[in-house]
Amino acid sequence: MYINTLSSYLKKTYGCKLYKISLDGGMTCPNRDGKISSEGCIFCSKGGSGDFAEGYKGDVIQQIENGKAQIEKKFPKGSYIAYFQSYTNTYGDIAYLRKIFMEALSHPQVKVLSIATRPDCIDGQVGQLLGELNKIKPVWVELGFQTANEKSAEYINRGYKNYVYERAIDIIRKYDNKGNERQLPIEIITHMIIGLPNETIKDMIYTVRYINESDIQGIKFQLLHVLKETRLAEIYLKEGFKIYSLGEYIDILFRLIEELREDIVIHRMTGDGPKNILIEPLWTGNKKAVLNAINREIVNRNLIQGDRFHKM
Repeated sequence: MYINTLSSYLKKTYGCKLYKISLDGGMTCPNRDGKISSEGCIFCSKGGSGDFAEGYKGDVIQQIENGKAQIEKKFPKGSYIAYFQSYTNTYGDIAYLRKIFMEALSHPQVKVLSIATRPDCIDGQVGQLLGELNKIKPVWVELGFQTANEKSAEYINRGYKNYVYERAIDIIRKYDNKGNERQLPIEIITHMIIGLPNETIKDMIYTVRYINESDIQGIKFQLLHVLKETRLAEIYLKEGFKIYSLGEYIDILFRLIEELREDIVIHRMTGDGPKNILIEPLWTGNKKAVLNAINREIVNRNLIQGDRFHKM
């Protein structure tokens, strides 16, 4: 089995490692502001999945410079991915979206624009904008999907059905000028959560197989984190549910990778919640140990030679 890691993909495509700078575009989410719901997804913290993003100050270039300053302490003179991470980054006026995304693309060291959003916030206007931006520099669109199991989606208050995810991909492809050989296609990256309450390994395999049928190029596997001041934390503290050990998580992760299409790039194999609000699993607080354990498993399974996975 071959494992298609992000680090090897970046080297092959861009000739170097790219460092991700997490940005805040000052947006909210239709699952929080009352358009769909005011509760949000049950696992989502107050930071809207952007707990590690540069805080919103209305200046994208300054956020990039602040992020650069931190990265350059260890890795000087790098190239970057401008990652709009916090909340839903296509949920806003189209003129405002164009402004902030163009600002990010104008930075000479930014090689890729990555936009995290919800499938139900992709429409024709957004699709057209993404196509325009992709003519300037490569664009990645990250879709928060989490699970293909409709009952689980309802339980976590995702706020949309599976067909909305499929429709979003179709819209993006409609405006994607991928017929131009000099231009990379818009890359779509799907987020999947491992360990949702009540889901079995069969449920998770079903989600991977469903994703395999989509016109996507990347995936982010995310372990479920129980964070303070979330609905999920209330459920866990009152009722409890299965929390995987590191060994159990790794076993499930690689079982899912066995099911994954080999051309899909794995952008993330785990994740870490902020330690100050993390309830479970506590072992994720030691990111280095987790990544080392995953890398050992890669070597033990002889999946790749001379490469290691690094969370960006």
